[in-house]
Amino acid sequence: MDGAQTFSFDLSWGTQYDPAGTRFRLWAPSAESIDLAISETERYNPERFEPLAKSTDGWWEIVTTSVVPGGGYGFRIDGDKIVPDPAARAQVGDVHWLSRLVDPAAHVWRAQDWAGRPWHECVFYELHVGTFTPEGTFDAAISKLDHLRDTGITAIELMPVAQFGGQRGWGYDGVLLYAAHQAYGGPEGLKRLVDAAHERGLMVFLDVVYNHFGPDGNYIPAYIPEFFHDEIHTPWGAAIAYDEKPVRDFMIENALYWLVECRIDGLRLDAIDSIKDTTDTPFIKELAERVRAEVAERHVHITTEDDRNITWHIDRAADGSAPMISGEWNDDFHHCAHVLGTMDQEGYYKDYDPRSAEQMATALATGFVFQGQRSEHRDRDVGTESAYLPPTAFVNFIQNHDQIGNRAFGDRLRSLSSGRMYDCLQAILLLSPQIPLMFQGDEFGDCNSFCFFTDFDGELANAVSKGRKKEFKTFAAFEDEEAQEIFPDPNDDMTFEISRLDWSQLAQPIHKRRLQVTRGLLAARREVLMPLLGGAKGNCGMALVEDRAFAVAWELQPGKFYHLFANLNDDPWEIEDGLLTPEIANATRVYSNHKGATDELRNGVLPGTSVVFLLSDTQLIEEPAHD
Repeated sequence: MDGAQTFSFDLSWGTQYDPAGTRFRLWAPSAESIDLAISETERYNPERFEPLAKSTDGWWEIVTTSVVPGGGYGFRIDGDKIVPDPAARAQVGDVHWLSRLVDPAAHVWRAQDWAGRPWHECVFYELHVGTFTPEGTFDAAISKLDHLRDTGITAIELMPVAQFGGQRGWGYDGVLLYAAHQAYGGPEGLKRLVDAAHERGLMVFLDVVYNHFGPDGNYIPAYIPEFFHDEIHTPWGAAIAYDEKPVRDFMIENALYWLVECRIDGLRLDAIDSIKDTTDTPFIKELAERVRAEVAERHVHITTEDDRNITWHIDRAADGSAPMISGEWNDDFHHCAHVLGTMDQEGYYKDYDPRSAEQMATALATGFVFQGQRSEHRDRDVGTESAYLPPTAFVNFIQNHDQIGNRAFGDRLRSLSSGRMYDCLQAILLLSPQIPLMFQGDEFGDCNSFCFFTDFDGELANAVSKGRKKEFKTFAAFEDEEAQEIFPDPNDDMTFEISRLDWSQLAQPIHKRRLQVTRGLLAARREVLMPLLGGAKGNCGMALVEDRAFAVAWELQPGKFYHLFANLNDDPWEIEDGLLTPEIANATRVYSNHKGATDELRNGVLPGTSVVFLLSDTQLIEEPAHD
């Protein structure tokens, strides 16, 4: 920290700016010589070179005043290839150009006393910076923050912003992991967005990718072969060599850079099941411990994506705090919701039953659906027991960037299910005690596509386009070969354009009404549910299920029972005598999506396609007797 209003983080890689002399540092054990390439005019071609000195541990370093903030620089390897700084905070242009020197202390923070928000207050809103506004920049996103705050959002989650090849893309093919993409506004724009969010009481999370680098602009293998293990394979190529300390530090310091210097409130670690770590201490464990130790003065949170349904990393301490990971993205809940809403049974959805709500009730009451059972899709046993964890250990969603954009035509759940079913699923998401996440536009019921898009050239572009068609050729959407002719090509600029969020929809009554409903749901969450979530314990949920109707009860605090009753059938659910306790007559209504549904429920009947939430001092449902 450089003072009360500016923040910086000292990296072992890259630059450490000082007006008296900036340190440039690179780990490249196999290189014979490395020169600092300097360009005062920010052009790609440098005007002069200065040699770096090599130490015995493979580090190269120089301290010089030859580059000023805003100036271009790079590294010349063995007198030949000029590459950008892999730890650059910014680029002059694209990933093939020189890097740009940044003074970390140049941004004076307005919300300097921001201390974050506790985990249980998170209501996530995932957004893609390039499509969230017509301008597609960090600065343009600031104009929408009041809308999100007033809706009831407490945390915006940015899809990856680390610089990738081209000017448009999802961000999961980043190659310069410290550089906020210049197309979005670079680190300066990101800091302005974070600062503005904090002024409004909003947290900012960032999606980061530590399992691979993208294919366009990743020069590291050419001059630092030690960075990867060619003999260990991942879906994206050679595994990152996490047994090398400089490599491990590169990634952990990346997390700390975003959290400390850019004042990000939390990270979502992408696909940690694809991180091939051969060390005794898992990389995720060390990263989390470093973050907890070095950013202790404010609330900072970490979430993960992992299809193994493991739980050790989201374990809670005796006091209920999260010593490592705050929450796990729960794909199981999404898959249940999607199948119940659409009857879809393709791909991984074959593991989920569209005729029964038992799996959804299991996820809501105890965490995962698969807790050691056999997965037909994966042809193996999946998961571990998760009921011992509190509901807040899981991040639930009914759609996100993957589940929309990885469909053949990028169609959203709102256009795949009935309006009544979507109404129920959204209520279940936003008022259940798990941490909810919405995707951009969900708050007003956006039905437009969000597609997978890239900005590659030549052979790589062709390979991506062909691979995308091959991926979907077995799906029903392509039973008719003519459908393949209009399949959205990821590299077509139109695919990107149709994925932009259309804010003009808010002028239409149907979308105004959906926003009104969303705001009401999140107001109920804020006023009734959030106060019960701090300190919520594990083993607090139980479920009652009858086909596509179910009830879940959670004891979130001693003597405080929170209930969900949901009927996803068209016909009324006549609840068997003895399964509802008499105390239901005095329970407090939190929410119902149909007028009169609560009164009918008190009489033992829940109308078709209805959701009711109740709060009481006792449990209102009894487990059915078993023969």
